[in-house]
Amino acid sequence: MKIVVIGQGYVGLPLAITAARCGYDVVGYDTDVRKIDSLKAKKSFIEDITDSDLVEAIDTLNYAPSSDCDELEDFDFAIITVPTPLKDSLPDLTYVQNATELVGKYLKKDATVVLESTTYPGTTTDFVVPILESTSRLSAKSDFYVGFSPERIDPGNKQFNFKNTPKIVSGINQESLERIERFYASIVDTTFAVSTPNEAELAKLIENTFRHVNVALINELAIYANLLGINVWESIDAAKTKPFGFMPFYPGPGVGGHCLPIDPSYLSYQVKLKVGETFKFIELANELNHTMPSYVVKRVILGLNKRKKALNGSKVLAIGVSYKPNTSDTRESPAIAVINQLAGLGAEIEVVDPLVKQNNNLSCCNFVDLTEEAIGSSDIVLILSPHDVIDLNLISKHGSYIFDLRRVIYGDNVEHL
Repeated sequence: MKIVVIGQGYVGLPLAITAARCGYDVVGYDTDVRKIDSLKAKKSFIEDITDSDLVEAIDTLNYAPSSDCDELEDFDFAIITVPTPLKDSLPDLTYVQNATELVGKYLKKDATVVLESTTYPGTTTDFVVPILESTSRLSAKSDFYVGFSPERIDPGNKQFNFKNTPKIVSGINQESLERIERFYASIVDTTFAVSTPNEAELAKLIENTFRHVNVALINELAIYANLLGINVWESIDAAKTKPFGFMPFYPGPGVGGHCLPIDPSYLSYQVKLKVGETFKFIELANELNHTMPSYVVKRVILGLNKRKKALNGSKVLAIGVSYKPNTSDTRESPAIAVINQLAGLGAEIEVVDPLVKQNNNLSCCNFVDLTEEAIGSSDIVLILSPHDVIDLNLISKHGSYIFDLRRVIYGDNVEHL
């Protein structure tokens, strides 16, 4: 069976490699020629897939990365894993549209198409299916199969990966569901079927909205706990001793990645479009989480002021620019927003991130190695995204003022968010 995975990023690449390991012939398609060239050279650009994984997949399995759309010809399964960003605060399905049109061009009778990209309820049935039908001149009712299976990739997670994370599956009809569930059951440990793609699409948005709202809640609690002189971190530690009815969330510089800053807005958009109402929790969470970088900058200014220093001209050593520790993923990273705001106010910034090393959105600063000199010469060390490979003891020993947003360092020279 020939599987085509459209998009070879954080979602599509692990899926493609897993399917190849399970014996399928897999084409990993992406329009980004640089990505494909890297994959062909067996050099991975994400942590969840190693170079040795690529060597195995290309040399001994049946995985073929390609930017040639003709490689899609005669596929049995096409899985779409392309980005669904926001444009002017509204859902942008351009990538999904382009991928669906491409798949439709090569769609044959009895083939199956699955959308994994996160989107609002109704996208599969009302957007993807019509494009497939108009492009292929086939009918979804009788000629091919379609469904939605939301991605659940957590970059850098050492415990849960593509294979051992339960997979929600759906189809536009019973025949589609059976085919899609049978395929995913052959490459993951557990599947969970829902009645239509609408329920599967909403399930994904529920997962991310739950996190988004709770992160916003704890961020606001952190702001007011600080004003009240209360250690919010200690309070969270105390609250999480309750064995039922509580799940700990932790404050930080904001939310980032491909899900939290974007996906809940898809649900809010659909509610406003279809129901004519405002999803108040999501809108409020958006507002709170988007203001966290500015709050962090305010705390930096106050911290330096206590030490009789102005932000303008101060040397800031920023630790980590990815949206969370132990990944190179900088999509929607609040750390980048913090750094750019500080630079805009006149701070001289150096960045330490051994996983990222450079970023086009950070032209305001230099990337440096973590050294005693870099730490000691800084007016403030700002802990944004502390990867495991970063020597926190070195920072603790030589930093005169450390503002730790993740509570990974303790000491008299350390201030927590």
